[in-house]
Amino acid sequence: MALADVFDIEKKKVAEVELNDAVFGADINEATIYEVVKMQRASRRSGTSATKGRSDVRGGGKKPWRQKGTGRARSGTSRSPIWRGGGIVFGPQPRDYAYSVPKKVRKKALISALSMKVKEEKMTILRDFPMEAISTRAFQKVVDLFGLKKALFVIDQDNVVLMKSSRNIKSVKMIRSEGINVYDVLNYEHLVLLEPSIKKIEGALLA
Repeated sequence: MALADVFDIEKKKVAEVELNDAVFGADINEATIYEVVKMQRASRRSGTSATKGRSDVRGGGKKPWRQKGTGRARSGTSRSPIWRGGGIVFGPQPRDYAYSVPKKVRKKALISALSMKVKEEKMTILRDFPMEAISTRAFQKVVDLFGLKKALFVIDQDNVVLMKSSRNIKSVKMIRSEGINVYDVLNYEHLVLLEPSIKKIEGALLA
């Protein structure tokens, strides 16, 4: 069990907390991290590209000319794919790019990402983040005090004051411990955990 410093919002050390080595001190498996990040990015793709087939294009209900006797090739609709303004043959249609990887792989990847932050000394633990009123300026002051350029805050329960105080800061994202994921942990340079969220994260990953 490794010991980590716990700070208050004035950057004063107030205690130490034990971190489970199975979660915050494990070997880093880059292959599982890659697989899970790829899965998350694929799941976020919109997949909205689409074209209209001959049945989707407006108009074309009337036969352009009679079947025989004109000397021209027979035609049944002006929305045929070979006509200008006609439908598209085998064009892209909306699709879902999402897929899943085994739960054990997702857990292993998250453990690797958390261990990486600890190894790089880019994880900060706060005892609490007391704020009586919504204030982006007050929240930004704490962020600047700790020198956090791009930070992911993980809280143990819903906190409307904290969430509303941080939502206008582009370099900060705040999520609950249940929503922590590999992509966000790696996408943000610093990881900030409220002390109560540590046990919840350890409990979920070691279950």
